[in-house]
Amino acid sequence: DMQAMMAGNPYGQAEMDMHQKMMAAKRGDASEIWTRKMIEHHRGAMTMSRVALREAKDAETRRMAQMTIDKQTKDVAELQAWLRKHGKPAQ
Repeated sequence: DMQAMMAGNPYGQAEMDMHQKMMAAKRGDASEIWTRKMIEHHRGAMTMSRVALREAKDAETRRMAQMTIDKQTKDVAELQAWLRKHGKPAQ
């Protein structure tokens, strides 16, 4: 049962959502598919990092979570720019 597997894991929903969105990215050639999967991978990391900011007590974890959000936001923008540059719709 999925509920039992996620019990006690504050990241479970974010992990499942990320996996589902990555698996759905199937449009285009290998470059486009990779780019779309990486966008969802980075978005998933940002979602998990927001959970860490909200729930983690350790200051270093919270610092790394904020760093991850900042870096992944830039990475997603770069990946979106690649899609647009190649005439592909952003996601």
